[in-house]
Amino acid sequence: MSVQVWTWILVGVTFSLYFGIAIWAKAGSTKEFYVAGGGVSPLANGMATAADWMSAASFISMAGIISFSGYDGSVYLMGWTGGYVLLALLLAPYLRKFGKFTVPDFIGDRYYSNTARSVAVICALIVSFTYVAGQMRGVGIVFSQFLQVEITTGVIIGMVVVLVFAFLGGMKGITYTQVAQYCVLIFAFMVPAIFISIQMTGNPIPQLGMGGKIEDGTYLLQKLDDLHTQLGFKEYTSGSKSTWDVFAITLALMAGTSGLPHVIVRFFTVPRVKDARKSAGLALLLIAILYTTAPAVSVFARTNLIDTVSEKEYKSLPEWFKNWENTGLISWTDKNADGKIQYVNGDAVDGKPLFTDERGVNGERMVSNATTQTNELYVDRDIMVLANPEIAKLPNWIIALVAAGGLAAALSTAAGLLLVISTSISHDLIKKQIKPDISDKEELIAARVSVFVAVIVAGLFGIYPPGFVAAVVALAFGLAAASFFPAIVLGIFDKRMNKEGAITGMVVGISVMLYYMIRFKTGLKGLVDPLPESEWWFNTSPEGFGTIAMILNVVIALVVSRLTPAPPRKVTEIVENIRIPSGGGEAIDH
Repeated sequence: MSVQVWTWILVGVTFSLYFGIAIWAKAGSTKEFYVAGGGVSPLANGMATAADWMSAASFISMAGIISFSGYDGSVYLMGWTGGYVLLALLLAPYLRKFGKFTVPDFIGDRYYSNTARSVAVICALIVSFTYVAGQMRGVGIVFSQFLQVEITTGVIIGMVVVLVFAFLGGMKGITYTQVAQYCVLIFAFMVPAIFISIQMTGNPIPQLGMGGKIEDGTYLLQKLDDLHTQLGFKEYTSGSKSTWDVFAITLALMAGTSGLPHVIVRFFTVPRVKDARKSAGLALLLIAILYTTAPAVSVFARTNLIDTVSEKEYKSLPEWFKNWENTGLISWTDKNADGKIQYVNGDAVDGKPLFTDERGVNGERMVSNATTQTNELYVDRDIMVLANPEIAKLPNWIIALVAAGGLAAALSTAAGLLLVISTSISHDLIKKQIKPDISDKEELIAARVSVFVAVIVAGLFGIYPPGFVAAVVALAFGLAAASFFPAIVLGIFDKRMNKEGAITGMVVGISVMLYYMIRFKTGLKGLVDPLPESEWWFNTSPEGFGTIAMILNVVIALVVSRLTPAPPRKVTEIVENIRIPSGGGEAIDH
């Protein structure tokens, strides 16, 4: 069967499973809608957390980033996995014992202020919408390539799927759907990795295959280093980032992971405090399966790509290359008119590639060739995981399986983010501030309406993405680190921290981070252009600036809190209570 037929079958089966779970797990109360009734087992919650965390960025983009940046890409592995260690030790058990539904709910009650709650809601919306836009766009891209539909149509299909299990089941439906999605995405990621590892090195364990020998007795990594140096790139196993920037990026990703509201809310769904700690540990182990495999996938994909296209004649390239040209994720222009692809160090295009139906004299799909550099090939990083099975000539069913896995990864995270957006509006704004006497039934209706509106907005971001969305998605972690992480950690461990300190810290932290992102990463079309690396503050990249903004948040929060009145005694008693190591006791609602 063709790839398209296999894709329709696998996507149809997995989507039917998601719909069935959503109908079975329909929420009947706000507690079921917000935290799945608080009765999810640690194993199920660990699997759901892993699926919630491993978004399209993890499944599709992370291996692509490592493929092109090599050693420097290790910061993502260290930061994103290390964040779960912080989460398990510093946040999960204490937040579960506090017994609230959401991060803004914790901040609002801990800092005895609706203003603090409102600031937290705004921060949650900024982080969540930033993140979810990329997920919806990823869904559109996967559908576009594998189901041969327009990207817009793919986004709309994804909106409908997410809406069904988020609208009906809320957190209850999303949790058990994410358990299924974890199984799908991890299977889809590991199967091609195992096949390619055997194909290239004879070792069925990708993590070992990456360091193994190929047919001629050369180590695979040595071959890749040699290929890189021959083409003018730096060695794959060498790094170029400064030690400080590596540290800053890693810490920003760790703190951002611990501060992402759609991840934190998962620890409100388990029955007991000890279950929150267990589920965090299980999630880390389940995530590690993919995260330890990603570097191997990166090495396999990078090696196969170079071997397949570099110095090869366009007319002799396999079908996968020409198919992916239609998506605009890979393209080339024959600058020296020799009919061969010159893939060397340097930019193939100036600015954004120009993809048209125009063909060159040797049949190539044209890209902007205004650059004076000799590189002729443009490759989008997102192509590496999705096209990897095709490059390695694996069976069609494996190629289709990767498409189903990519959709599972994107949809699972999108659902979690949309629920955060929904609960921030229905619970933290309407229930806690605008209409405190709202009934449980009315609040459930408001939550479902909020989900519907959030899905529409997220879909529009996916169909009509602002120019800066793709760049900002990776920086959502910096936003979470700069805003939520200090407020939560200080709220747990500093009894003297008051509302004035927390509010000031959050506002300053997220404001500085947003400014830095705009000026050094994204720009504002028609207003300002991004500044060059030479202008970076403290020699810190935008991806690592979340660390600076987080430190600034902490310092300002501590100083302001010491210059303003101490929090009420009942608040300090709450802080003392959640820090008592009572083990497996039930959470206490305040």
